Amino acid sequence: MIDLTVKEIAEIVGGRLDSVENPEALVTGFVEFDSRKVAPGGLFLCFPGAKVDGHDFAAKAVEQGAVAVLAARPVGVPAIVVEPTGRLEGVGANADIYANDLDGSAAAVVRALSDLAHFVTGKLTSEDGLSIIGVTGSAGKTSTKDLIATILRQDGETVAPPGSFNNEIGHPYTALRCDADTKYLVAELSARGIGHIKHLTDIATPRIGVVLNVGTAHLGEFGSRENIAQAKGELVEALPSAVEGGIAVLNADDSFVAAMASRTSAKVVTYSSANPPAAGADYYATNITLDNVARPSFTLHAPGAAPVSVTLQVFGVHQVSNSLAAAAAAIEAGLSVQSVADSLSGHRNASAHRMDVHTRADGVTIINDSYNANPDSMRAAIAALGYTTSGRPDARSIAVLGEMGELGDDAIEEHYQLGAELAKYDVHTLIVVGESVYGEAMAKAASERGINTMVSRDIDDAIWHIEEVLQTPPAGVEDWSSRELKDVVLVKASNVQRLWLVSERLLNGED
Repeated sequence: MIDLTVKEIAEIVGGRLDSVENPEALVTGFVEFDSRKVAPGGLFLCFPGAKVDGHDFAAKAVEQGAVAVLAARPVGVPAIVVEPTGRLEGVGANADIYANDLDGSAAAVVRALSDLAHFVTGKLTSEDGLSIIGVTGSAGKTSTKDLIATILRQDGETVAPPGSFNNEIGHPYTALRCDADTKYLVAELSARGIGHIKHLTDIATPRIGVVLNVGTAHLGEFGSRENIAQAKGELVEALPSAVEGGIAVLNADDSFVAAMASRTSAKVVTYSSANPPAAGADYYATNITLDNVARPSFTLHAPGAAPVSVTLQVFGVHQVSNSLAAAAAAIEAGLSVQSVADSLSGHRNASAHRMDVHTRADGVTIINDSYNANPDSMRAAIAALGYTTSGRPDARSIAVLGEMGELGDDAIEEHYQLGAELAKYDVHTLIVVGESVYGEAMAKAASERGINTMVSRDIDDAIWHIEEVLQTPPAGVEDWSSRELKDVVLVKASNVQRLWLVSERLLNGED
């Protein structure tokens, strides 16, 4: 963050100083909401939660070097106090942090955090040339954000959120990592309803906006894909005009996204990973191939440049579309096509539990994509899993799947259709983790189609089933130990299912 005095921060957020002996004391470090991460010169955020209240850790934060804390009430240490104004209503009120926020204390601190991030990014944009790139979509946001950040880092200091810091707390928190040396901020923007992305773009307004897709994630909250499209399109509406340097990067393969071109005055460029590419696409891929663990290679085509080759180190053909989106954003930001291709080819997963591929010493490959799941990302992962063992009778594809969340009234049917999808790609074994009506629907569809199907009570039970399958040679295979490719295990579910524990135990054992 740029250096600011305690007094200046109070003025920016509309707070008052309490127990502050020196209003001119400089905050030179990061803003933190975890007291364990506070470093000298920092500012600590006192978020009140259902189980833990950050106000109780204010003294500890100051002891560790925080110049002051940002709080909703006096706490006996140097504080910028922002008064609660009652329970939050309207846009954003369905966030978990507000579930028990009866007096609006959490809302007051979040609002102050947003105001501070807005001031800092506005100042950096106007005075130091900071470029903000916003990314949204129903699936692929984190992967694409990470790809863009990898490319841009070769051109200058780049800040991007760890994992999925993409909501009303994570977004301003990440923006406040920027300082005068930061050239790019790559912001991942999520929504739980209409108006959420607009709120996030008001905090840190992007110059380049990337919209990936409009799927069925969070359908239970939005009610329809049309509503999801309305929400995602708030990103392109927030962009500056083409004259002012605004650029919208839209997926030409998604009709909902392509239609957003009419909602912005920014320059519009499109990309397509379809075969053949969508008509008129500015950025597109040809010669798409996959290696034996579904890592894609392709030829990248960009306006006014010779085609270049890209060989990705990430898993799944859907990463071609994500890579095209990243390439378009970076090239439009001014980077060369060849440098973009080189960066894409060197990229490794930056966010935990996102299509993270590892091969054990015994040759079994584990694909950990357990951070999140929706019907679109599940289908993409299953397609990639099926490819890894296609045409190889001595290698089995094993899907270890849990529930998908936030699907609304169609949840049971969506899980049933997912079970049917496994047969489409000849997945050998399904292991469902958790005994719920959704898991039962998935298992029923898979079993009806002849897939070897098991339902596990919990993670321990799932590990036992997986290892039992892995230790049993496929029918008709005699030379079990010398195979070039052994079984491939995909682990995927919504994050709340904690299936990353399955991946870690398959790779590292009980510990």
